[in-house]
Amino acid sequence: MSIHLGIINPKSPQNMGSILRAAGCYQAQSIRYTGERYARAKAFSTDTKNAHLNIMVTQVPAIIDPINDKNLTKVAIELVEGATPLPLFVHPEDALYIFGPEDGSIEQDVVDQCDYVVYIPTVGCMNLAATVNVLLYDRLAKMTVMPSDDHIIKTSRDTNNRTKVGLVNK
Repeated sequence: MSIHLGIINPKSPQNMGSILRAAGCYQAQSIRYTGERYARAKAFSTDTKNAHLNIMVTQVPAIIDPINDKNLTKVAIELVEGATPLPLFVHPEDALYIFGPEDGSIEQDVVDQCDYVVYIPTVGCMNLAATVNVLLYDRLAKMTVMPSDDHIIKTSRDTNNRTKVGLVNK
């Protein structure tokens, strides 16, 4: 299983920092982005967990590479008429999830290259980083095998968090 994120012309280093953190939390393999806005602003990134050290982040001329992406299922996440609502979507094993810019939409030619178009059924559009988080959480929530022990909690929580569920709650 592999998760790749494609972000079209992101403008906000805050959003990209949050996307990097989400990518790390949900174990994405790579992030690619188009445009110049983030390249100019990335020094101001809010990647507080330094996910960029473990996830390949690449500026690309086009969000879809027909040769290198042939084994990935391309999924556009956009408010597009005829799209599938996220709660009904079955995530592919190996996916490239494509997100539009904060101040625009995914171009029609990119949508036309995608295998699926999915939308999150909210009233109004969500923030880019929030959309990435919701999509990645949905993928995790729909996994057939879910960790049920405390290992992931122990390895993921903040160093100051040693709280446990008390016996009173059991």
